[in-house]
Amino acid sequence: MRYLLAIIIGAFLAQSALAEILVPVRTIRAKETITAEDLMFKNVQSPGALSDPEEVIGQEARIALYASRPIHAGDIGPPAIVDRNDLVKLVFRQGGLEITTEGRSLGRGAEGEYIRVMNLSSRTTVTGRIRADGNIEVN
Repeated sequence: MRYLLAIIIGAFLAQSALAEILVPVRTIRAKETITAEDLMFKNVQSPGALSDPEEVIGQEARIALYASRPIHAGDIGPPAIVDRNDLVKLVFRQGGLEITTEGRSLGRGAEGEYIRVMNLSSRTTVTGRIRADGNIEVN
């Protein structure tokens, strides 16, 4: 009797631990933007998996996301607005002084991220923050 009761309680606890999480309906390659049609809900136990579509839709896959596998926060991020080897405008501001020049991005990133950029005038490598307009702010 105790054995049967333990099985029933175990089955109940296992059912209660399941949660609705988001999984891709197809393989989503890295650097691809995720749409609502790419997602479905699945009842599985997966700690740390995302379950809110608003957190995922419009984001970019940082790694390949495979069909029916859970999506975690580190797997996605904001879409990149600067790609590697893009020609970008470097902006340096201090007080009332503003200096702009052209550079070539050495990485890719989204708004607010820091990337390395080569100043095409001096051929030196600098690090700057990506602004919403795609320009790189250098300090």
